[in-house]
Amino acid sequence: MPNDKPTSLPPSEASSRHESVIEKRRAAAEADPVAYAARRREIAEAAVRVFDRLGFQKASISALAKEMKTDRSTLYHYVSSKEELFDEVVRAVVERNLELVLKISRSKLHPRRKMRDMITALMTSYGEHYPLFYIYIRENLSHVSDARSAWSAEMRAMNQRTTDALITVIEEGFADGSFRRIGSAKVVAYGIFGVIGWTNRWFRPSRSDISAEEIGKTYAEMVLSGLESPY
Repeated sequence: MPNDKPTSLPPSEASSRHESVIEKRRAAAEADPVAYAARRREIAEAAVRVFDRLGFQKASISALAKEMKTDRSTLYHYVSSKEELFDEVVRAVVERNLELVLKISRSKLHPRRKMRDMITALMTSYGEHYPLFYIYIRENLSHVSDARSAWSAEMRAMNQRTTDALITVIEEGFADGSFRRIGSAKVVAYGIFGVIGWTNRWFRPSRSDISAEEIGKTYAEMVLSGLESPY
């Protein structure tokens, strides 16, 4: 008598078929670039909320699906893992900030104006992308999985370029006498980033009656009042 019971597939083959189905469905979703991009943005915004609430380590695709009131299989049409999603949204913001500071640093503006614009731009970006920077600051980029090591190295390299751009502005001010040489340009730069970074401990755009841009301008004046030469 023939056996009518379904034959179970080996785990490797079942996994391969599952991945194939996901790839086909993702290809179908990508067939409409506008709708696909819009859905990716929705997913990214929801992911930031999940990362902020649970922390990166505890966040999951399941938690993201719950946040969006959908199922995991649907999300896999747009993203393969939480790591991919986190790395992508962080990279976009870090790249944008680097572009901003490089444009200011390479301009013909006076060092005072460069410093003021740079601090204001960075703080404004923090507010625009809140709470992404807060989550990013909490991540230890030197301790990530091997699969993310290239991303980690890329982020650290862009962070360093951003820092170097600020250091260059400070050294320009030292050189032309507009800034008092109060110490190492590197120490001054890290101090400025520390001031901006610490804002995550108390600033919440939705609750604050002061905008991120206003805070940035205040920080800029505070820093410049300590750096500017009286001569």
